[in-house]
Amino acid sequence: MKAAAPRLLLLATIALIGLNLRPFLTGVGPLTGAIDAATGLGLQGMALLTLLPMLLMGAGAFTGPPLQRAVAPGRLILLALALLAAGSFLRLFAAGGVLLLGTAILCGLGAAIVQAVLPGVIKREFPQRVPIVMGLYSAMLMGGGALGAQATPLLAQASGSWRVALAALAVPAVAAFALATRLPPDGPAQTTPGTMAALLRRLRVWMLMACFGLVNGGYASAVAWLAPYYQDQGRSAAASGSLLAALAIAQAAAALLLPIIAHGRDDRRGWLWATLAMQAAGFAGLAFAPQAAPLLIAVLLGAGLGGCFALMMIVALDHLPDPAEAGTLSALMQGGGFLLAALPPWIAAALHDRTGAFVGGWLLHLGCVAAVSVLIARLAPAGYRSALTRSQAPACRK
Repeated sequence: MKAAAPRLLLLATIALIGLNLRPFLTGVGPLTGAIDAATGLGLQGMALLTLLPMLLMGAGAFTGPPLQRAVAPGRLILLALALLAAGSFLRLFAAGGVLLLGTAILCGLGAAIVQAVLPGVIKREFPQRVPIVMGLYSAMLMGGGALGAQATPLLAQASGSWRVALAALAVPAVAAFALATRLPPDGPAQTTPGTMAALLRRLRVWMLMACFGLVNGGYASAVAWLAPYYQDQGRSAAASGSLLAALAIAQAAAALLLPIIAHGRDDRRGWLWATLAMQAAGFAGLAFAPQAAPLLIAVLLGAGLGGCFALMMIVALDHLPDPAEAGTLSALMQGGGFLLAALPPWIAAALHDRTGAFVGGWLLHLGCVAAVSVLIARLAPAGYRSALTRSQAPACRK
């Protein structure tokens, strides 16, 4: 792929692939009322539309490195885009909750494959431009979230059907598939079977999983419950969807700009703390003063989540010079992270059912932000190599 594919074609493909990884999640929140009325899923059932894809993103990331030893990454990406397109399109026929959950599984599988494979491809194809290209990928991923949040309520209003609105999200997935077919074929990734097992014995890998998971748990809860939260307070589906879109746009901007600003600086911790401060301000605003400045709250929260996501992806790739090994580390971080991130939306729904409010969920994420703020103090670049190469016993004593 590297020798033959023009850089611009590859960059455009990466961008369009990223655009498809979140609309199937963010498009549901603004339509929660209509979907619940039609399917009877209830809040905890609706939470499964986020929880199941997140679980699959986590589990799928662990299978990504072994798959890449047998199947070329390009072919895996084509399979993933086909799953994303099929999952979205089949929502047109989702008459009940079970079928709708099945489409969430298909979309989650597609996103899982891409997220396990693409970071390693970026490290291999753009070794000197990893922060910038990862920033582009992350920004488009978050921009896709804005697309889903803003487009689905408008499409539902225009068509009179939430099913049509969700099914329309198959269109960008088909476009990405068509573009990806134009890339030259590549061979299987050159990873060794023991790489994943060796990395899983390192404490640093588990710490990266925890940081990534706790942050993305905040994203999952925001995607699932920001729009319903403001609908409970009197906003329309379109207005609450606009807040979710603003959050996603702020995510995209921060995911693109922060890696560029931080480029050339090996130590990312200062920028990570800045993104965590923005998350804390956003979750505090939701918990204590949601009506004071809803747009500002959404923007702060989005910028914090998006910037942190992109920087954590770069930090994982920074740890190892070999693209295949770095890709495996990134896949493991995402795997454990997304398994952890799947739980908070369901916990927030359970707290809502018990208390009648989402405040408990927002406070939960304030605690998660505090925990990550402590953990990232250990991410000094000077310790990257030793954290992944020394014996397990000293690692545990650190």
